[in-house]
Amino acid sequence: MSDERQRGGHVTAAHPHDAQIRALYASFLDGWNRRSGAAVAAGFADDGDIIGFDGTHHRGRLSIAADLRAVFGSHQTPAYVAVVRSVRPVAEGVAVLIGNAGMIPAGGNDLDPDLHTVHTLVAVDEGRGRWRISLFQATPAAWHGHEHLREELTDELRGLLAPR
Repeated sequence: MSDERQRGGHVTAAHPHDAQIRALYASFLDGWNRRSGAAVAAGFADDGDIIGFDGTHHRGRLSIAADLRAVFGSHQTPAYVAVVRSVRPVAEGVAVLIGNAGMIPAGGNDLDPDLHTVHTLVAVDEGRGRWRISLFQATPAAWHGHEHLREELTDELRGLLAPR
């Protein structure tokens, strides 16, 4: 398997609702970075799931909002910086977004490469083009044996942080 493929960089045809699904992910990241459980949960389906970087599993939009409100209230959570690698259809009304993200520890101004993650977002169309997150999972991006990928991602994400 090529390095690019392992990092999720494979090329697929654009999803017909690509912009809406990317916006759903951007809204999730924005809610997280604002430390708002309600804003994070707003994009989820009623029965949506989130599996965090540490394996914690939150079930249902209302529980996600309450659980994350508690997390944000008791922890200085890092902020995400992310890039979308692909958005692809998997079935009618179902799409998968793969992204790579880095995190900036609270009070910091640079990424911590040990916190790099692969984000998997499964989106479902609840009707009339209303896309919601069914599953969001953050997987640590250690890339054992391919550490150069972590360095490349760090450089890429730092480029997104650079003043324009």
